[in-house]
Amino acid sequence: MHWKILTVSLALAGSVFAQSPSPSATSKHPFTFEDMMKLKRVGAPVPSPDGKWVVFDAVDVDLQANTKISHLWIVPAAGGDARRLNQTPNHEERPRFSPDGKRLIWTSKATDPTQIWMSNFTPESGGLDGQPHQVTNISTGADGAIWSPDGKNIVFLSSVYPDAKDDADNKRRDDELSKSKVKAKIFTKLLYRHWTSYTEHKRSHLFVMGADAPGEERDLTPGDHDVPPFNLGGQDMYAISPDGQELAYTSNIDEVEATSTNNEIFLAPMAGPAAAGKKISTSPGNDNTPVYSPDGEHIAWRSMARAGFEADKESLIIYQRKLGQSRNATINFDRSVGSLTWTPDSKAICFTAEDHGEAPIWVLLMDGKPPKQVARLHADDLVFSKDGNSLFFSRVSIGAPSEIARLDVAEKPKSSNLTPVAVTHMNDAVLSQIDMQPMESFTFPGATNENVEGFIIRPPGFDSTKKYPLKFLIHGGPQGAWGDSWTYRWNAQLFAASGYVVAMINFHGSTGYGQKFTDSISGDWGGKPYDDLMKGLDYIEKTYPFIDKTREAAMGASYGGYMANWLLGHTDRFKCIVSHDGVFNTESAYGTTEELWFNEWEFKGPPWKNRELYRKFSPHLFAEKFKTPTLVVHGQLDFRLDVSEGFQLFTTLQRLKVPSKMLYFPDEGHWVLKPQNSRLWYKTVNDWVDQWCGAK
Repeated sequence: MHWKILTVSLALAGSVFAQSPSPSATSKHPFTFEDMMKLKRVGAPVPSPDGKWVVFDAVDVDLQANTKISHLWIVPAAGGDARRLNQTPNHEERPRFSPDGKRLIWTSKATDPTQIWMSNFTPESGGLDGQPHQVTNISTGADGAIWSPDGKNIVFLSSVYPDAKDDADNKRRDDELSKSKVKAKIFTKLLYRHWTSYTEHKRSHLFVMGADAPGEERDLTPGDHDVPPFNLGGQDMYAISPDGQELAYTSNIDEVEATSTNNEIFLAPMAGPAAAGKKISTSPGNDNTPVYSPDGEHIAWRSMARAGFEADKESLIIYQRKLGQSRNATINFDRSVGSLTWTPDSKAICFTAEDHGEAPIWVLLMDGKPPKQVARLHADDLVFSKDGNSLFFSRVSIGAPSEIARLDVAEKPKSSNLTPVAVTHMNDAVLSQIDMQPMESFTFPGATNENVEGFIIRPPGFDSTKKYPLKFLIHGGPQGAWGDSWTYRWNAQLFAASGYVVAMINFHGSTGYGQKFTDSISGDWGGKPYDDLMKGLDYIEKTYPFIDKTREAAMGASYGGYMANWLLGHTDRFKCIVSHDGVFNTESAYGTTEELWFNEWEFKGPPWKNRELYRKFSPHLFAEKFKTPTLVVHGQLDFRLDVSEGFQLFTTLQRLKVPSKMLYFPDEGHWVLKPQNSRLWYKTVNDWVDQWCGAK
C-alpha cells in the first residue's frame, strides 16, 4: 500500500468550506424542518469480506407517527443505487458480516427487548438467503453483536443484575419490578441515574455464544462493573483477537464511578471459566476502544493522560502483545484521535482527528514518524475493505448529513491525490431541491490576543444591500466545536433559512485547535470564552455591513445555555436570548448532576473546597442585571443538567418581570430527540427570535 498525501480542497472565495450549488437556482427553496425530517440518517459502513458490497443501517423519520425506524440497506462498494436489504417493518440496526461473508447478523426490535437476528447472505446477488431468524433469546435483551474473527462465536451486550445466578434469575427480578405496586427506589451509592434513566442496579456485560449454538450464552465479564462503560455511541469499546481466543474490553472499576473517568483496557479469555480481566492500560485517565492489529501482534486504543478530565487529548496507544509493552504513538501530535482502524497489512493505522472545524483522515505508519493527513473533510466510522484497497467512512458537511464515501488507497503511480468517492446518495433527491448556503470562515484576535476562528452562514437569496438579523449560536461541551458538520438538533442551515445570518465562534475551550486551547476554559467559564464571543461579535459587526446590530439573538445549549445565562448578567447587546439546558446556579448544578467528575474538573473541586470559583462564575449571582427577553428550554429527563436549573432561571426572570417563556419537555433529556418535540422546539425557538429580532 502506498499513501500519497492529499489535502482535499474545500475552499471557496472567502471560505474554507465548499458547499452545495449556488442559491441563484430558482428551483431551490429554503431549508425547512419538514425537509430535514425527510432525510435518511445513514449509519456506519460495513463492507462485505469479498469487497463487492457495503451494508449499512439508515433511519427513517415518520413525523406524523412521531417515530424513527432504522432499516438495513445495501449498496455496491463501487457506488450506485442502494436498496433495502430486509423488507420488514421492524427496527433493525448494526449489521455485521461473518468473516466468510456468508452470514449477516444485526440487532432487531422485532421483539421487546431487542435481540440478535441472523440470515444467510448471497455475495453474488447481494441479498439475504432464506428466512432471517432470531439467534438470542436472553430475557434482558441483546445488542452490540460482533463476530469472532474465526467465525465460531458471537459476542454481544446485555444489561443484567450482576449477582443474578442465571437468565431465569434476571427474568424473575425484572418481572417482580414491573409488577410491583411500589415504584420507590433505594440508593446506596452514586451514579444511581445517568443521562436519561435510572440504573435499576443493572450492569452492562459482554456475553458469548457459539454462532451455531444459539441459546447457550455465557457471561464473559461478570461482576459489579459496566462493560463497556456508558457511552453515547461511536466505535465499539471491545474487540476479539484475530485468533478468536481473547477479548479486549473497556471498563471502569474505580470505587466511585461518579467522580472517575478512569476507563481501562482489560483482556479476558474467550474460552474457559469467566475470571477477572487482566488490566493492560496504565493511564489514570480514560482508556477506551481497543482494536487488534490484523496480524495479532498489537492492540491500539485511545487514551487520556489526566484523571477526571473527560476532554483531555485522546492519544493513540499501541500495545505490543508479546512483550506486554505500550507506547504513545501520537505524543507529538496535538490533536485528539477519533475513529481508528488498522490497515489490513498491520503496517499503519488510519484515524480521524478534529482540526479547525473539520475531522480529516490521517495515516500513521509504524515507523515512528508523525501522522500525515490524507483527506481534508469531516469523516468518521473508518473501516477498510479486506484487501486493503479501499477505506470506507461516513462523511458529513454543513450542507449534507452523513453519507458513505471511500478512498481508493491502492498505489496510483500517475496520481498524486486520493480523491473521496461517494458510495451512497441516500439524500441527493431531497438536497437537490434545497437552497443550502456555504459556510464562511474568519479569524480574529480573541482573548489574550490569540487567534480565534468563527463561521457565518448567510440566508438564502442573500442581498448585500439589505440588513439582516443575526442568530449568534454558542456551542456546548464546553469542549466542543462548530465546523463543517451536520446536526439535527442545532442546524445552522435551518436557522439561516428564515432570513437570518448565523454566526458561530469556536471560543477558548473548543476542540480542534490544540490541547492548550481546549484546556484554557477549565476554571474560567465566564472569562476567556466570554471575551472571545464579544470580540467575535465586534468583528462580525465591523466586517459584515449587512448585519443589523439592533436585531441580534444569542442562542445556546448545555455550556451554550450556561453562556446564554452568563450573557444575561453581563451584556445588553442582544435583543433576546435562548437558554437551553444551561447551568444557572453552579452550586446546585453540582448537587443534581450525575457525572461529578465534570464539575469537579471544570471548577477545580467540589463547592465546599472551592466555593469562590463556583460563585465567581455562577450566573444566578448576577440576576439583578437581567434585562434581556429570554426563552428557557429544559427536559425533565436531563440528568446531566437537572431540570431544576431551568426552573430556577425561569422563576428568576418572571420575578424580575423580564419578558420570558419556558418550553418544558417532560419526555426529553439533554437532547430533544422525538420528531414532534423537535418540531415544537424549532418553532418555539424561531418564533421567539422572530418576536424580538424579526422583520421590521
